[in-house]
Amino acid sequence: MRQPNLWHKHNIFSSFQVLYKMFFKMAQISLVSTHREVYEPCDDSFALVDALLADRNNLLEHHPTLCMEVGCGSGYIITSLALMLGQKAAGVHYIATDVNPHAVRVTNETLEAHGVHAELLATDIASGLEMRLAGLVDVMVVNPPYVPTPEDEVGREGIASAWACGENGRRVIDKILPIADNLLSDKGWLYMVMLTANNPSEICLQMREKGYAARIVIQRSTEEESLQVIKFWREFNTQSRSKEMATANKTVPARVMQE
Repeated sequence: MRQPNLWHKHNIFSSFQVLYKMFFKMAQISLVSTHREVYEPCDDSFALVDALLADRNNLLEHHPTLCMEVGCGSGYIITSLALMLGQKAAGVHYIATDVNPHAVRVTNETLEAHGVHAELLATDIASGLEMRLAGLVDVMVVNPPYVPTPEDEVGREGIASAWACGENGRRVIDKILPIADNLLSDKGWLYMVMLTANNPSEICLQMREKGYAARIVIQRSTEEESLQVIKFWREFNTQSRSKEMATANKTVPARVMQE
């Protein structure tokens, strides 16, 4: 179950070492700031970064200009994404949000430690950004709260907000998906972590009705949960999977860069 006592530092450093060996020109990530109310990287975080690494060539050919993480936590994922795209994807603007203000501070320190920058906002999913970012996000990454819990645990402040998600673990996922649909550009990609308990096939069918294709990038089982990282993209934008990234580059409008 996705709870803070599941984090083991040796797993984190092992994952970082793999990332460093694969892309030796990048700085090795080491978390420089933690907080007892911030969810620390665990199996689900590693799975999402591994999925992005597996899809890195497609991401580079995709030429994203605006990447966004919803629920940035420690900053492990948005920092990893910025480093793996690196100078080969120059001019990318990064935005990360989290409802937990402590997470925003921790993410900022993680980003700064590795010389990368993202615009950070303490907000619920994308509250206050819907009009500004509508149709502009080329890559969205989300490791949402997904653990089935009693309904009275949902909506708590602090670290509990990082995993408690109602009877089927879908309370936050079901809120994020329509917002993602509004924010994603025509060529936008969404990478999301899910549990089998969240009924991913039903989610994919719902997204299909909105015009999205989907595929599992990584599927991973641990002692406590079975994880999937699923990638969604607008089907009308591609004729086949080989053409997922065949879209023109664009520049980020000035209004995105404004505070």
